[in-house]
Amino acid sequence: MFSWFKDDTTAADIYIDLGTANTVISVRGKGVVVNEPSIVAQVVTSNQKRKIIAVGKEAKEIADKQTGNIVIQKPIKDGVIADFDSAEYLLKYFLNHPRVKIHYPSPRVVISLPFGVTEVEKKAVVTACKKAGAKKVFLIDEPMAAAIGAGLKIKSPIGSMIVDIGGGTTEVAVIALADIVYCEAIRVGGHKIDADIVQYFRRYKNIVIPESQAEFLKISIGTAVPKKDIQTAMLTGRDVDTGLPTSMEITSEQVGLAMNDSLQEIINAIHKALENTPPELVSDIIDQGIWLAGGGALIRDFNLRIQNEIRLPVNIADSPLVAIAKGGEKVLNDPSLLEKIQLEI
Repeated sequence: MFSWFKDDTTAADIYIDLGTANTVISVRGKGVVVNEPSIVAQVVTSNQKRKIIAVGKEAKEIADKQTGNIVIQKPIKDGVIADFDSAEYLLKYFLNHPRVKIHYPSPRVVISLPFGVTEVEKKAVVTACKKAGAKKVFLIDEPMAAAIGAGLKIKSPIGSMIVDIGGGTTEVAVIALADIVYCEAIRVGGHKIDADIVQYFRRYKNIVIPESQAEFLKISIGTAVPKKDIQTAMLTGRDVDTGLPTSMEITSEQVGLAMNDSLQEIINAIHKALENTPPELVSDIIDQGIWLAGGGALIRDFNLRIQNEIRLPVNIADSPLVAIAKGGEKVLNDPSLLEKIQLEI
């Protein structure tokens, strides 16, 4: 491994969770200072070129209004860069954010990436980050950051399991001795669940709704156990046949049924990870339980459903939405830990 930390008491200055849904930035000693959507808004000019006009929260507000000649770009897909130019602009915007730049104008940056990314994907992130103004870039695995943020003792020889349910992917990782022993990664996350809800109500209720409303339903009344504690909400959308606005009352059971296939895929991934984990570490996981992080951990009763199907205790990390960012912040103050877990570039 590298030995860049010998003359420094800190590992790096800022941590970036470059997520499919949101970009979260932690500054050493300050905690989470930025948490905004990973999107950019572009306007199509008269000569058919695109000009970026907004990033983050401002771009999300524009996207919700669905203005005519505005194109909404999501530079990050499944946790890696899908559009290099937009990603570079996104990173430049966040690195120059007043809450970041005031502390570190030219920072050393730690960025987490999904487990198993390719060398090309690693280099794309490093290049984009350096072009955006970073002095040095270190890469770590997302599930490792999530485990640290959840408070798991990742340096211990005792095995731990973290299930990080993000916007684009879910990663089920078994960790021991600051190393990922096994990781099962699937392209199922918050966005896929939102799309499932949209498709369900189009197919079974003949109503078209935007993904923003699907996300609201997931958060407000969505459930992993559809027949338990049924709640209701008003759904507003467009009738498929007439194209006219329409509304109806729906139940949490319907939303739960819409989400069911994706949630079952996540449970199947946990089963597979346990099957591929060395027996001595499985016994540790039986003792300690499974830990959930990421936005998906907040789906109502999902922990109970996993517990019932896997037959193991299931715990939810404190503040699961920012567990990765909390883990990344801890790495900033621990040079020896970063040296152990950083990815080779």
